[in-house]
Amino acid sequence: MRHGFLLVDKPVGPTSHDVVAIVRRTLSERAVGHLGTLDPAASGLMVLAVGAKALKAVELFVGLPKEYEAEVKLGAVSTTYDRDGHIEPFPLKPGVEQPEVETVLRAIRDRFVGNIRQRPPAHSAVHIDGERAYDRARRGEEVVMPEREVTIEACDVIAYAYPDLRLRVRCGSGTYIRSLAHDLGTTLRTGGYLAGLRRTQLGEWSLDGSLAPADARWTAVKPMKEVLKGLPAVDLTDEQVAAIRLGRDIPVAIELPNTVAWHAELPVALLVPAAAGLAHPRKVF
Repeated sequence: MRHGFLLVDKPVGPTSHDVVAIVRRTLSERAVGHLGTLDPAASGLMVLAVGAKALKAVELFVGLPKEYEAEVKLGAVSTTYDRDGHIEPFPLKPGVEQPEVETVLRAIRDRFVGNIRQRPPAHSAVHIDGERAYDRARRGEEVVMPEREVTIEACDVIAYAYPDLRLRVRCGSGTYIRSLAHDLGTTLRTGGYLAGLRRTQLGEWSLDGSLAPADARWTAVKPMKEVLKGLPAVDLTDEQVAAIRLGRDIPVAIELPNTVAWHAELPVALLVPAAAGLAHPRKVF
């Protein structure tokens, strides 16, 4: 069985679950997961874990930084902060002019780069009292979303001609680009919502070499030895490999959890430190 990561370019429309289902059928492989979802209205990079061994490694890549290209429409607001909600014009108030690019750049620099406070949209998958926020919002309930701290490493203007603004955003996990679009419109006093979103990068992976879900092929799957090559590592002997396959601790000194054990240039297990210079096989590939 082959195992590894596959880069997929998700189109607008399908859910992330739909993308996984398409790849399962195309590759005739049931064991397929992902490193992070995209909303149906968003397009771009999804990294899929293909094969049972690859699924065991997904937890090592939680919280990766992401990069997006975002289309923001100023001069209007949306109940969902994006184009899927109820959209209403937001006329400029007396004394407020269409912002020049310098004004937009200054607002981004002063308010939306670094560690910032952000309030997720009410129409989001965040749990509120044990229930998805969007379920409560769809029933017409008032939903008060708690603020959270998120990190936006960079936010650059690609193009701007009012009311259309295109941004390149590099951010940490948990950042809502919809909220960024809404909050930027509030700061500029023009209103704003997310009109389009495309993820271009996830961790070290980009859209380069990605495939449409229906075009998935085994030759495009990045093997596990490539996926795991940048993580803490230790080489094992034949005897040590035999021992960890039986779940036994081995006399190898490691300092970091999830150190990758290698043998014959292939990854064979994830090790964690145990007592007195021993290592324990937490997961065996």
